[in-house]
Amino acid sequence: MELYYTFSILIVLSALFSYLNSRYLKLPPAIGIMLLAMLTSISIVIVGKSYPQFTGWVSDLIASIDFPSVLMGAMLNFLLFAGAIHISMADLQKQKTPILILSTVGVVLSTFIIGSLLYAILLALAVNVPLIQCLVFGALISPTDPLAVIAILKKAGLSKPLEVKISGESLFNDGVAVLLFAILLQLAQGSEVDITFKHIAGLFVQEAVGGLAIGFLLGYIGSQGIKRINDYQVTVLITVAIVMGGYLITRFLHISSPLTMAAAGLVIGNYGKAKAMSAIDKDYLDKFWEMIDEILNAILFLIIGFEILLIPDIRQYWLIGCISIGIVLLSRLLSIWLPTRILPSLGRFDTKTLIVLVWGGLRGGVSVALALTIDPHLNQNLFLSATYYVVVFSILVQGLSIGKFISLMNSRKKA
Repeated sequence: MELYYTFSILIVLSALFSYLNSRYLKLPPAIGIMLLAMLTSISIVIVGKSYPQFTGWVSDLIASIDFPSVLMGAMLNFLLFAGAIHISMADLQKQKTPILILSTVGVVLSTFIIGSLLYAILLALAVNVPLIQCLVFGALISPTDPLAVIAILKKAGLSKPLEVKISGESLFNDGVAVLLFAILLQLAQGSEVDITFKHIAGLFVQEAVGGLAIGFLLGYIGSQGIKRINDYQVTVLITVAIVMGGYLITRFLHISSPLTMAAAGLVIGNYGKAKAMSAIDKDYLDKFWEMIDEILNAILFLIIGFEILLIPDIRQYWLIGCISIGIVLLSRLLSIWLPTRILPSLGRFDTKTLIVLVWGGLRGGVSVALALTIDPHLNQNLFLSATYYVVVFSILVQGLSIGKFISLMNSRKKA
């Protein structure tokens, strides 16, 4: 029953903040909700000086939400599927090389660039943090968040090829990032980990290739089932079963759940819609998943806004947080630019494309969820604070300015 109470409060607050944003702020929904939640959190802290019991109650409520499990085990699956069913497989095929490189080589490069730079700067600041822990931070902050990217950039006015590059990368880079994060975290914990190329390659094949294969299979089986009926209610139910049942399968097989959902969504959104659904089925399916997408995004960014209440002494890490923002942006630039110099088949991005890829590489809930899983004795407060600074800057500053930035560049190009 406690879970029901918590979920009820989150839904009520999401509806209230969505209304206030739509009525007064008129910001993109995800940004508006998160901003209002952060302002509310700050107000709660101020009120807490006079009424500490109230602040304690709110903090306990937020702490009762197992954010890593809720996001990585439930919300992410639904949101990835909801985003993938609207992406054209033909468009992805045209951009397959840059998407593949950005979501694999780019993540690995970014991880080690961020970790190395942060380690060097912390040493200069006389903050003694082992390199391996800095690499853990590099892994969790490197992937662009599909939830933040798809929710915010879909209305930013990007050209189609550029939109597909960014959204495609964000859909597929989680598998690599989570695997890399898990390995580095085990090393930081002192666990014995086989880091030979053979073992890492085997894990990658199991997690990534296995996840994609199961996702495509689930999408195909679901499409074949839909093809044999003419009932929009059952059609929608089948897609929900793919997401929830698919998650159970990925847990059992130890494969990447995000990649499974992305692949299944692509199959349903392309093959399923084209070959198996009537116009009514497609209409109801799109509206249902758009609604799921809006509701879960509202809850997600609400929780992110309130997570500030759970980070002890976040203000004392403001310098490291600001430095981390610069490091993450620089590493994003280098992780995109370097592969274009090393791999001729990738081609060269023009200046506009490079800038948009850097500024549009938003970080969000996935990074926060991974940071929350770091052991307290591994400087969790420092890395969680740095993550929060990066995520807030990414969503509020980059997310709010990317549309205007693109419009400005388009207008200059026409002139």
